[in-house]
Amino acid sequence: MIGRKAMARISPLFLVLLSLGFFFATYNLLTMTIHNRATGTLVVDESDHRLLSDPIIEMPENKRKPKNAKLPFHIALTATDAPYSKWQCRIMYYWYKKKKDLPGSEMGGFTRILHSGSPDNLMEEIPTFVVDPLPAGLDRGYIVLNRPWAFVQWLEKATIEEEYILMAEPDHIFIKPLPNLAHGNYPAAYPFFYIKPVQNEKIIRKFYPEEYGPVTNVDPIGNSPVIIKRELLEKIAPTWMNVSLRMKDDPETDKVFGWVLEMYAYAVASALHGVQHILQKDFMLQPPWDLETAKKFIIHYTYGCDYNLKGELTYGKIGEWRFDKRSYLRGPPPRNLSLPPPGVPESVVTLVKMVNEATANLPRWDTQ
Repeated sequence: MIGRKAMARISPLFLVLLSLGFFFATYNLLTMTIHNRATGTLVVDESDHRLLSDPIIEMPENKRKPKNAKLPFHIALTATDAPYSKWQCRIMYYWYKKKKDLPGSEMGGFTRILHSGSPDNLMEEIPTFVVDPLPAGLDRGYIVLNRPWAFVQWLEKATIEEEYILMAEPDHIFIKPLPNLAHGNYPAAYPFFYIKPVQNEKIIRKFYPEEYGPVTNVDPIGNSPVIIKRELLEKIAPTWMNVSLRMKDDPETDKVFGWVLEMYAYAVASALHGVQHILQKDFMLQPPWDLETAKKFIIHYTYGCDYNLKGELTYGKIGEWRFDKRSYLRGPPPRNLSLPPPGVPESVVTLVKMVNEATANLPRWDTQ
């Protein structure tokens, strides 16, 4: 009652002026926040990928990357000992070695984190760190749940020289030298169009309570590709693992998120630790939907590429010409795959040419 009487005695003009003051003081911050969240893009200097406009707030000058400084990152990808995983890892590692020492690269060491529990026949070809899989039955057939557990073990036990880590996947191909796109405590990540925290707020709130902040704090990303400080990943990884398991245990979440459940878990775990990512659309391209490789760094060949002989996409229907990694679950694709017909996008042509170059130069390709 006392509070209401006091408010009644305040001049309406004072309230108007006070409101205007708050409005002008916060206008720029809010519009920048909304813009960055809506577009998922930030202004980057094309010459060296220095961040010019940062998410939410302007980054202090002393946190910016010096123009000529090199901040190498360690490439880490989780893998199994299945033939399907092996041939992708071999191609990925081939192109890593080809791009690592070229101008503009800040690519450091490389580790295949093998979560099958025992060494395989690629140990001498690819630097590998063996970790344990989840206890039998815990992943319930969703093998991707092993990924956060693998990172937890690797980060605890391995000696990692670089301050930053790139979390990558076997079906990634480096198409040009990759610089360190992260900036201090702002990791860099690729925004996925199908990761939609806001549209799934009801489910997200089961794991990201309201007291932690708005759902927009959960970035539309997965764990890969992400370039992140090692010390940040050491904090996030155990939470990522626990959230993944909790999501899998929740029938509604498991049904709605499906095969991207672990991606949502990484995004939520990062938000729980107050970590926000720079959303880099040029980080990666995904054929057949992305048509050109210009300005991109990684090809992610997760989707099947099906075309008729006129060069027209027939997605969802097996094409007269096709390349789909899932056609090779039991062994590697043959050397010298046929090139796509005329009219197929440059991104798909580049993908096939890069696969062919790797398979032509890798020994014992057909005997895995």
